[in-house]
Amino acid sequence: MRVKPKKKYGQHFLYDINIARKIVSYLKFNDYDQAIEIGPGMGILTNFFPIKKKFFLIEIDEESVEFLKKKFNHLSDNIILADFLKFDIKSILKNRQTAIIGNFPYNISSQIIFKLIENRNLIPFFCGLFQKEVAERICEKEGSKKYGIISVLVQVYYKPNYIFSLEPDVFKPKPKVKSGFITLKRRKKTKTLFDEKLFFKIVKLSFHQRRKILRNSLKKFELDKKTLEDSIFDKRPERLSFDEFINLTKIIQDAKI
Repeated sequence: MRVKPKKKYGQHFLYDINIARKIVSYLKFNDYDQAIEIGPGMGILTNFFPIKKKFFLIEIDEESVEFLKKKFNHLSDNIILADFLKFDIKSILKNRQTAIIGNFPYNISSQIIFKLIENRNLIPFFCGLFQKEVAERICEKEGSKKYGIISVLVQVYYKPNYIFSLEPDVFKPKPKVKSGFITLKRRKKTKTLFDEKLFFKIVKLSFHQRRKILRNSLKKFELDKKTLEDSIFDKRPERLSFDEFINLTKIIQDAKI
């Protein structure tokens, strides 16, 4: 029995065993209480998970789930048929430090990232395959045209590392783009003395008009003249590190009090 990849789920199954083994090697299972694989498909990554370690598989495709339960009979109770974006992940996190791994569908990979960020207190590490362009954006530093909203929102909580690129021919069916494998390790000390909702709003608003300097793109906040004299407002968003965005948030936060 084989599973037919389904376009509606954005499935592109990795079939290179050596690459799969290499990917799983980056997840140090003994460092975490448990692990979750998102979108296991036919289980090529699952093959290399240690049997004695606790982990869950979350898969949206019913045919894949049926296949996985037969292939990994010992895991049957931990194979969950669900749409990860709608699934209550806290039901399996249960205050356990949990690592995440997956070959993420390209069409929802950013949404997966943001859901993991929401649960970052229990997710110290995640790694996976993304569309190469998205993987590069996540890891990009300030000063680059690729640097944007997802770069800032990930890097404020995690330290990303771009590991390697993959050609389309290691997947079935072949995607039209290259893929990138990245790891993200939660920062030991995340600065929390700022309004996170305001921070997200500022980052998104800034990059929606990325060609404008911040003084112009953030007019919505109706800041007073004295506040706008700060030199940070002379910069374009792509020039600000995530630390500078935190500082910008604090400036606006203080001005609005």
